[in-house]
Amino acid sequence: MALSPQFLDELRGRLGLVEVISRRVKLQRKGREHAGLCPFHSEKTPSFWVNEEKGFFHCFGCGAHGDVIGFVMRSESLSFPEAVERLAAEAGLAVPQSSPQERARAEKAKTLATALESACAFYETQLQGGAGREALDYLRRRGLDDVTIARFRLGFASQGNALKAHLLREGYDEALLLEAGLLGRNAERQETYDYFRGRVIFPIADGRGRIVAFGGRVLGEGTPKYLNSREGELFHKGRMLYGLAHARRGAAEEGRLVVVEGYMDVIALHQAGFGIAVAPLGTALTEAQLGELWRLVDEPILCFDGDAAGQRAAARAAERALPLLKPGKSLRFVTLPAGEDPDTLIQRQGVAAMREILEGARPLIDLVWELEVAAHPADTPERRARFEERIAAVAKRIQDPKIRDSYAWDLRQRYWQRFRRGAKAKGRAAAPPGPPAGLLGPRDVEILELRCYQGLLAALINHPALLDGLEEAVASLVPPLVPANRDLDNLRQAILKTWAAQPDIDSGALENHLKGLGFRGVLDRILVKEVYVAAPFAHPARAIEAAAEEWRHSYALLLQRGARLDQDEAERELAEDVTEESLTRFDARRRQRASDLERARIIDREETPDSKLG
Repeated sequence: MALSPQFLDELRGRLGLVEVISRRVKLQRKGREHAGLCPFHSEKTPSFWVNEEKGFFHCFGCGAHGDVIGFVMRSESLSFPEAVERLAAEAGLAVPQSSPQERARAEKAKTLATALESACAFYETQLQGGAGREALDYLRRRGLDDVTIARFRLGFASQGNALKAHLLREGYDEALLLEAGLLGRNAERQETYDYFRGRVIFPIADGRGRIVAFGGRVLGEGTPKYLNSREGELFHKGRMLYGLAHARRGAAEEGRLVVVEGYMDVIALHQAGFGIAVAPLGTALTEAQLGELWRLVDEPILCFDGDAAGQRAAARAAERALPLLKPGKSLRFVTLPAGEDPDTLIQRQGVAAMREILEGARPLIDLVWELEVAAHPADTPERRARFEERIAAVAKRIQDPKIRDSYAWDLRQRYWQRFRRGAKAKGRAAAPPGPPAGLLGPRDVEILELRCYQGLLAALINHPALLDGLEEAVASLVPPLVPANRDLDNLRQAILKTWAAQPDIDSGALENHLKGLGFRGVLDRILVKEVYVAAPFAHPARAIEAAAEEWRHSYALLLQRGARLDQDEAERELAEDVTEESLTRFDARRRQRASDLERARIIDREETPDSKLG
């Protein structure tokens, strides 16, 4: 959409920034500006400011910034053209078309859309009339109430050519109705007929709620069970998601989106209060649909039936998504109990059961691992070698280098834990070390060490209460690759000093104080998903008890790693030159290693086997 600066300035001028934002945010005047709680991140103290005079908003907490168009784009998960069209309609402005061809195409699309809207209204009327009694009974048996039926504009297409007759009377051209997919043509007699007949009708809308196609479910016996409109000017099956217009607001407010398999699943979830459900249109998720999902939320939840077909669909989705992953953009998965879909689960077990399943969504990496384990036996050395090659190949399919490296490390670690580690240590699971030498290269080990150290610091920032009892351990932490990571060591010292002065400080206050001390750039590198993936205990949502236990364990691993490397270096020096001085240094380092390992075991609260991260 190429729009002139003059048009955009006029659009901004016609709409009050405070008026638009105050629909979503409770604003209070502060001098010439307005302030409120930021709608784009959780906060208790207002850091979101609106300057009507200058025409922009800014959040000093999360950095969100923009004008009225940017606010609508961000708050309603709209693209730039969608936001402009939404605001232009509100302001009473016509969005200019940039060429005669585009104007003609837009006019044609508008006419097609008008015909589809007329068809939708006709189908709705048919459902509520005598002809639609069987279809209405079917929908009510499926548990849908009248409000939901009206909200999703469900309808009925009777046998015969009732729609054709109605639309021709309305003045629509037969050729246009064919192009809109509302009519079909008999090849032998060259006669047109209603494309949908004897079916419950599910209108398919684009992201802005405009009807672009229909899906029809046959009543009684007949094939195909579900029939979609033919693709055309407005309808591209692989680019659209059923229920998207209804789910936009919920996705923007909750930061979640649930992808299910069918129309009824979407409708049932919305009726049950899950206004974040969408579905592909009878096909596996496409790259375009994944892109649309990621434009709305970072980690959409894919919800599949518990049968074999559902598992195949999950596998296809994972395979399609892997090459497309970007930092912060992934998928999560839930599997329903065998024999259930969202519709039946809600009816039989209630809303709470569905909520519990969604809250247990697993990350993509878990599904990838489980699929490989299930598909490739590794019960012999030869099969394990093949399995190792398989998981390496999986990681290589990811295009983004950072995520590719992270997946490679995670999968190799799982391989090591499953096939190379052996039995659990007595009384507890053995410590989760990284893979042995040969599975990780030097650079991989450096990344692993760095992520571990960043995770320890991130956990302290997100859970300052951890410092109570761990201050001595924190004081002894030395970042890997010093002096390259001197900034991390400075951050560690600042955290300790701040906590010592304010032992009751909370996470938000600690983070803001550290930013004020000049650590904003460092925090931006460690309070990120890449760190939370490598060190889940550091995530702000992790329970404090679990975070404390896992912090101690990770600290112990890092300490063990450092002690091991120090002794290895002493052994190399001794091998190169056996002198009384080198023997003395070797003995001192051996004692220091023993001391470090003992300290690691104490902080970890239990004896753990000596581990090797490289």
